[in-house]
Amino acid sequence: MSSSLARLLQLLSGGFSNQSQAFDNPPLYAHILVKFRPLPQLAPGSLLLEQSYAISPGTPYRIRVLRAERRDGELIIHNQALHEEQRFWGAIEDEGRRRSIGNADLLPLEGCTYVVREVGEGFVGEVEPGCRCLVERKGSVAYLVSSFEIDSRGMRTIDRGHDPATHEQLWGSLAGPFEFERTDDYRAELPAAWLET
Repeated sequence: MSSSLARLLQLLSGGFSNQSQAFDNPPLYAHILVKFRPLPQLAPGSLLLEQSYAISPGTPYRIRVLRAERRDGELIIHNQALHEEQRFWGAIEDEGRRRSIGNADLLPLEGCTYVVREVGEGFVGEVEPGCRCLVERKGSVAYLVSSFEIDSRGMRTIDRGHDPATHEQLWGSLAGPFEFERTDDYRAELPAAWLET
């Protein structure tokens, strides 16, 4: 793997919390936990993502398998759902359940690949253009506009859902990015082969 890809995986492999932001602005920001852990049994660059509200960490509202790679000279992160995802809720803290995730459980999400670029000492990523990353939430379908910034200090994210016909924003951040501080470090779980340049 290229050194920039190895650095991206090392920065992502951790736990994050926006507790400070949520406690400072409770009407605007829920307290959210985000964790990424390597899945060595899958293709190189594969990470389990769980996002949950801090009050119910065992029932994530988003669980995905991400796969970072370099393709045609650029860094990308594939976004994959899990078949019958509730089977894997809590796998972020359960090694046996994490190891049980196989290729047959993965469902590629069309139009939801992140395009990532190096900026300073970190990375910035955005969902690929085209308004094709469709998600269902609260009974309606929206296309996802999502971006993140990550560095050694933490991560900032913005997720917004827009109406496919009118492009009106239906849900998501109105007050600016979520500001996450790093709480856990899972870099040691990355296979050495993934980090070779």
